[in-house]
Formats: sequence, structure tokens, C-alpha cells
Amino acid sequence: MKYTLLLSVFFLISCAATHQRKITKKVVAHQTSENEHFLDKEKTILTDEDFKHFSGLEFYPIDLKYRVKAKFVRTPNEIPFLMPTTTERLPEYVKYGEAHFSVDGNELELALYQSTAPYDEAGYEDYLFLPFTDLTSGDGSYGGGRFLDARIPRGTTIILDFNKAYNPYCAYNHKYSCPIPPKENDLLVRIEAGVKAFNGH
Repeated sequence: MKYTLLLSVFFLISCAATHQRKITKKVVAHQTSENEHFLDKEKTILTDEDFKHFSGLEFYPIDLKYRVKAKFVRTPNEIPFLMPTTTERLPEYVKYGEAHFSVDGNELELALYQSTAPYDEAGYEDYLFLPFTDLTSGDGSYGGGRFLDARIPRGTTIILDFNKAYNPYCAYNHKYSCPIPPKENDLLVRIEAGVKAFNGH
């Protein structure tokens, strides 16, 4: 009986470790893809001067405690609003739902938004936008906040992987217009995951 129990425990631990390795590999692949985009002279958003010296983005160490399974709460009947940006551009969004989760015992909440304008590219019909700031903003990560991409979940849970948090384009090049995260998405914790602040030349 004890032997069977030990085998079961070992099997569960082994499965969990395998699952974590797969997730970590996906994050590494994501980070590699990001760097390839920046290193491609035809696609890069970097200025010519920064591109000359660019060798890769800097990321926080991958930490799966920042990959959270959040409770998703739909918020119907929200009124569309104009989201401020770093320029005079004012794109229209509507709050689609909320993600409730915890990190290090802190109960947190983030709003997810949907653009009211249809996307030009097919496949983005269920795309949700999650801009946020946290206590690393301006102290390790970009001061203007970072973004996460998400899809409309089928049920009442949604996975948020902050290891894939990325900077807005204006963190690299001031010619771009970038949404400013709404105040309701200011997390009063340090999210030490994802891309760090960019220090150009």
C-alpha cells in the first residue's frame, strides 16, 4: 500500500515537473521570437541608432509563480470609453471583464479591454487587451507600464502569464502612439516577470 502511494506521489510530481518544463520552454520560445523581431532590420521598431547597438531584450528570470490561473468575471453593459495614449490619439475600448487572482498572498484584480474597432487582421475577433502597471514600473520595468495579450475564455478561468509581459512600442521609439494603462490596472505589487525597461543608446 505504501509502495503504491509512493509511486502515485512520484508520478504526480514527475507530471508536474514535465508540465512546468513545457511551459518554461514556451516562454523561452516567446522571448526568442521577440528578440528575432527586434533584430530583423525590416521589422524592427528600434531607431537606427539603437538598432546599431542592440543585442537583445532584457527579461526578468522566468518564474512560474507569475503564471496565474485567474477567475474571469464578465462585465456586460460597460460603456465604451476613449483610452488616453502618449499622443493625441484616443482609441475606443470597452471593459470586457475582470481577472481575479493572487500573487504571494496578495489578492489582485485586472480589467481586460476589447477594442470597439474591428481588427484588420483575421483571427483577432476574440482578442482582449490587458495593459497594467505595477511597482516595478519605473524601477526595473518601463515606467509607462506593460501589456499582456489574452483571448476571450470559454469558461470562468483565464491564464495570465506575466512572463510574457511586453513593453509598448513607445518604450523603444517615441514616434509610436501607445495606450496608457488605466488607473484601475495599477497593481500595488512588484511583478518581476516579463521584459525589463529598455535602455537604448
